[in-house]
Order: sequence, then structure tokens, then C-alpha cells
Amino acid sequence: MQRFIFICKFLLFLFALGSYAQTEISDEILQSLDDDVNVGGDIFSNFQEELDTSKIFEDERFYKYGRFFSVDFGTGVTSFTGNRGTAYRDRHPSFNLAINYFLDFHTSFVIGVGYSNHNMEINNRTIKHTDSRGPGAMNITMLRPYFGYRSYFDTADLSTPFTYSNPYFTLRMEYWYQVVKFVDNTTTGGRLSGGGLGVGMGFGVEFPVKFKEKYIGVEALVHAVDFFDRETRDYEAVDTDAVGFSDLGGFAYSIIVSFNQTW
Repeated sequence: MQRFIFICKFLLFLFALGSYAQTEISDEILQSLDDDVNVGGDIFSNFQEELDTSKIFEDERFYKYGRFFSVDFGTGVTSFTGNRGTAYRDRHPSFNLAINYFLDFHTSFVIGVGYSNHNMEINNRTIKHTDSRGPGAMNITMLRPYFGYRSYFDTADLSTPFTYSNPYFTLRMEYWYQVVKFVDNTTTGGRLSGGGLGVGMGFGVEFPVKFKEKYIGVEALVHAVDFFDRETRDYEAVDTDAVGFSDLGGFAYSIIVSFNQTW
């Protein structure tokens, strides 16, 4: 009987000891997890510190090596596809003036204005111009203010020519204001004018002449524009085999070479 009582007491002692040890281990594990998941714990604290350090380093690099804004003076060509491209004779060059503001190495916003000049001539009767001379010679000017976005590609891991070319994609909203002057036939009213919204999209490069100060840029764009006379039939020929156009549809495209003064 005494042996049985001793064995029972011994088993109770072992059970109590095991329960105590398990409780201590569980408390340590819970405390460790609590430290890690709480705000200010090791995992998030270290992660936040790494993010802050990386952001500070990137900002320092931009302030040391980046560009803040530039003024671009450009010249080039503007032309058209479709019936408008067939009807117009482009009077080069076109001109462009823009201000480019950089947010970081890869993003900038641009605001600017472009200008181009074109001729058109129809010397026979059309639906609107019914006398034998037709509308005659016409001079067309196009002024287009715009606001755009540029996304510069990361070329750090590419060869030197690509790295220093600063290639970018650009997208911009435009307003094309068009003035048509009738040079030969003042009886038609002298002039027409109107505007239309457009979207320009394309690519460009900027080669440094002097790092962080002067660049030579080349930009090629395609423009989809809702010209006020896009669907006009005013210039459709009345007589068979005469010169005329059932509409003035078509896309615009431009290639501009610019000098960029940067600060």
C-alpha cells in the first residue's frame, strides 16, 4: 500500500513538473510572436527601416544626378495620312516650345505648344464652291497647345549608348486650333477656323551634350485628332475626274528635333 501511495505521489510530481515546463515554454513562444507582430516589433521595424533608407538613397541620387525641369525648343515636320495627307502640301518646318518638369528619374510632365503650316489648292467646282475657279489656293495654320506625360525607361543595365540616350514613352492631350485662309477666292468668306481635341502618342530620346545642362532630343508622335472639318464635303468635286475630296480624314504625325536647356 505504501508503495502504491509513493508511486502516485511520484507521478503527480512528474505531471506538475511537466505542466510547469510547458507553461514556461509556451509563454516564451507567445512573447516572441507578440514582439514580432506588434507595431515596432523586429520584423516590421527592420522592414520599415530598409524602406526609409532606400527612399532616402533614391532621393539623394535624384538631387545629385537628376534633372528638375527643362525648356525645349524644337523644329521638325508635321504631316498627315488619308485624304488630308493627299490634299495638303506641308510647309516645313514645324515649331515646338515646351517645359518639362521631372518628378524623379523615370517620370515627368510636359506642357507646351506646337505650330505647323500647310497649303491646299483646288481649282475646279466643288459642292460648296460652285464657281469655275473653285476654292482656289488655301493656307492652313495649326496651333496646338498640349499637356503630356513622359515615362523614361530604366536603362541602367544596358550598354552605354542606350543608357545615355534617355529613351521615353510619351502620351499627351492636345487641342488643335486650325485656321483656313482662302488666298485666291475671297468670295467664299475669306477664312474658316475651328478647333478639335486630339491625343498624341509616341517615343523619344534625349542625348546629353553637357550632363544635367544641355540635351538634344528627338521625338516621333502619332496624333489622332477630331478636326472641325474632318467630315466636311465642301471640297468634294462636282464634275467627274475633277480634283476633290469627300472628307478630310486621316491621322497626323510629327517628328521634332529639339534643344533642351536643363536645370
